[in-house]
Amino acid sequence: QVQLVESGGGLVQAGGSLRLSCTASRRTFSTFAMGWFRQAPGKEREFVAAITWSWNDGRTWYADSVKGRFTISRDGAKNTVYLQMNSLKPEDTAVYYCASDGSIIDSTTTLKEIDYWGQGTQVTVSS
Repeated sequence: QVQLVESGGGLVQAGGSLRLSCTASRRTFSTFAMGWFRQAPGKEREFVAAITWSWNDGRTWYADSVKGRFTISRDGAKNTVYLQMNSLKPEDTAVYYCASDGSIIDSTTTLKEIDYWGQGTQVTVSS
């Protein structure tokens, strides 16, 4: 079993920045990728960004809505994935969930395919 613990959420004004962190309790040989999803009130959970663990180049994927504003990165020594969020908009307001899986995580990944989820961290962007 892998536990994912997120941190870094909070309240920020539009145009501001936040950095989310997700630390895994351990990384198994089957962990291929980690990423972030988000769920706004009344909406379905959606893909935000992901990064591979197993490839040296740390390949990344982003939702179109966050490209150019969000950056995902990893620190293998700390088993931690980061999501740097810049130029935040009110529509970015959501609970952000960390995810870990044995396959690529991208916009086509269904929620039930994800192996492990974090508990979520609230991000609120005021206008």
